[in-house]
Parts: sequence; C-alpha cells; structure tokens
Amino acid sequence: MNDFSFLFYASKVFWFLIQPINLVLVLLVLSILMGWFGWRRLSGSALVLTFLILLLAAWTSLGALMLNPLEERFSRPETAPDNVAGIIVLGGGLEGAINLARGGYDINSGGDRYLEAAVLARRYPDAKIVVSGGTGTAVLEGEGDADTSVRLFTALGIPQDRLVLEPDSRNTYENVENIRKMIEPGPDETWLLVTSAFHMPRSVGLFRKAAFPVTPWPVDYRTSGREGVGFMRDNPTDALATTTMAIREWLGLIGYKFTGRIDSVFPGPLD
Repeated sequence: MNDFSFLFYASKVFWFLIQPINLVLVLLVLSILMGWFGWRRLSGSALVLTFLILLLAAWTSLGALMLNPLEERFSRPETAPDNVAGIIVLGGGLEGAINLARGGYDINSGGDRYLEAAVLARRYPDAKIVVSGGTGTAVLEGEGDADTSVRLFTALGIPQDRLVLEPDSRNTYENVENIRKMIEPGPDETWLLVTSAFHMPRSVGLFRKAAFPVTPWPVDYRTSGREGVGFMRDNPTDALATTTMAIREWLGLIGYKFTGRIDSVFPGPLD
C-alpha cells in the first residue's frame, strides 16, 4: 500500500470515528461499559459529553456558524468571462450506489454542481466540461460521478464529445492531481471551477498548488449567513448534517495543510 492509499484509508477511519453522530455512539457505548465496570464518574462524564455534542450539533446554529466562513470565502466574478475554455466539475453531487443499481442519474444535496455546469455549458457552447470523481468510499459500492455524468449531461442535451472524464479520483486531492495530468491549460485560458461553496477554499488551494489557475464558481450554498447564534435555527436533522459537513471541511483543510497539499489552512482570493 503506497502513502496515498494509506492516507486515504486512514482519513476514512478517522472521519468515521470523529463525525458527531458516530462520536456520540462511541461515547455512549463507553459510558455504558465504564458504568458496567463501576467507573461511575468516568461513565457520567462520558454521558454528559455525549449529550453536549448532540445538543451543539443538532439543536444550535454551531454548524452554520462554522460553515458560513467557508461559503463566503470565494464568490463568483462580478462580470462573467466572455470566453471559457473549460468547466471543471468536482464529483460529490450524484447518488453513486443508487445510480449503480438503477442506471439513472439521481442527484443528492450537492447536485447543484451538475445543474450549474449544464447552465454554463449552454452559456459557453465551445467549452469542455471536465467531470472528476470516482468512488470515494472505502467500503460501500457505487458508480463514480464521472461515469454517471455521461447519462445526465447527454439527457440534458449536451453532446458527449464535450465531456472530459476523470473517473479514478477518490478525494479532492486526487481530483486535482488527475485533472492536472489530463489538461494543460493555456496561459490565456479561463477555466471555471464548479463545486460547493463550502468546498471551494480547499479546492482552490489544491489547484494553486498544482499551478493550475481556475476561476471559482461556487454553488450549493448551505447557509444564509443570517443564522446567528441561537437554538433551533434549523431542524435537528439538517443542523446535524451542516455541523458534520463543517467539521469535515475544516479538518480537511487542516489535514491538507499539515501534509503540504495546500499552502494555507484557509486559502482566500488574495493569497
């Protein structure tokens, strides 16, 4: 197993343990076990921590407050470019397991990436559409976004010969590395990067590291910026999902900076 594969699987295990809902379950089991062995003080502390994590993640605006700075970091150009050589779409917006089983093109909460790419494809009829995304799970089976996107885009009337597919990447780092090997951007070319707004800082940081200039085109916003500090600003299910997403993205930024994959822990437009 090479270093890239080790880091990939290690990150998946770490994330499985640290994401709020799984961490709550782990702490709850530990609390029960410590109570069973008579360690009542430790058991009580683990139980209190369990409910505190659940309270903050699902019933407060913590997740939105963590996610919003990521979403606000990059914005679209005030004036859309006249000419675009290509539109890069990072995977993560399609239901891989369902599409593998049913042969369709079902989208998930990140599907705005593909809808916006289709809009841009019509606005810039000569631009290539680069879709990067394989199976990014360590255990579950699914069809990679690049493979599914062929059915989706052709169904939307976009000719297949405009598509450039990168089906092997498992995470954002591999997205960028594989795209860079496939494409040599010209010095005066404009390439739009379409991905979720909260994911844009890490993505732009990686493209900069790869010496591939891109124009951010964020989509798929999850916050309004008006949530403020408080309780029950969203339903618990969505609030938990937002918190989980925010923690994952910040950890991704820290991890990529620590491993030298990006130059700044919070890439910005003026870097």
